[in-house]
Amino acid sequence: MGVDYYEILKVDKNATDDDLKKAYRKLAMKWHPDKNPTDKKEAEAKFKQISEAYEVLNDPQKRMIYDQDGEEGLKDMPPPGSSGNSSGFNPRSAEDIFAEFFGSSPFEFSSPGPGRSMRFQSDGGGGMFGGFTGGENIFRSYSEGGSPVPRKPPPIESKLPCCLAELYSGSTRKMKISRTVMDANGRQTTETEILTIEVKPGWKKGTKITFPDKGNEQPNQLPADLVFVIDEKAHDVFQRDGNDLIMNHRVTLAEAIGGTTVNLTTLDGRDLSIPVTDIVSPGYELAVAREGMPIVKEPGNRGDLRIKFEVKFPNQLTEEQRAGLKRALGG
Repeated sequence: MGVDYYEILKVDKNATDDDLKKAYRKLAMKWHPDKNPTDKKEAEAKFKQISEAYEVLNDPQKRMIYDQDGEEGLKDMPPPGSSGNSSGFNPRSAEDIFAEFFGSSPFEFSSPGPGRSMRFQSDGGGGMFGGFTGGENIFRSYSEGGSPVPRKPPPIESKLPCCLAELYSGSTRKMKISRTVMDANGRQTTETEILTIEVKPGWKKGTKITFPDKGNEQPNQLPADLVFVIDEKAHDVFQRDGNDLIMNHRVTLAEAIGGTTVNLTTLDGRDLSIPVTDIVSPGYELAVAREGMPIVKEPGNRGDLRIKFEVKFPNQLTEEQRAGLKRALGG
């Protein structure tokens, strides 16, 4: 099936973000080329694979495509914000991912005092690798000229509110952004750009869409990534529960006993008439198969629509109605 990113990171298919971070932290530290000077070529290859696996599996959109279509699916994926003319998944530099994960310099440089060698120490005072003797250019935290490598700021996250109909059928959203960039003379200037977001049917609240390097630029820093996080707007009729849709429906006592029909309009505009033949007791729920939300990992499949019934009991009955009810119900 080509490259198995789960195997590379030694995690299972249900790995959480936390599992992925722990796996990447451990393996990236082990295989960083600067830590393997005697086997640099092998280490570089493994370090690149580990970084690529983490970049794919830590991004819900890329992970979804990879789970469905494997590595081939990623190759056909248009880059975020593209018009679709170019294609292919181009992993970011392994060093960029490492710097973003650990900060530009996971090790602080200490000037040597009398009788002390130069050494790098972790921010926590001895975590990661404790202290290595200087001169090894540990993890390229500093460039050859001795100045710090530009830092990658944390991603800038913005909510992207979507109505249930958009998340049901999918939609194309155009987002106009305005950001600060550095011009050729090193001065800050403002530019605007329109980003295209393809909202896929079935996406859930919390799904993230990342646009690399589309955040503000600051002097001596790399531009931040821009991340949009899907949010769900409330709907008048339906509530979402995972892949299912829930709606409440009120019936009279006569309908609860004698049968009724639920008429509704689906999120994609179809009119449904659902006959109810069971006796509806308070709390009764009717499941209508495959009328829920699309399931992202199962194209063509959908969850259920669950109709929850509330029975409206009459406040009072005439003597004649009481007698009629008793006769009809055998009381």
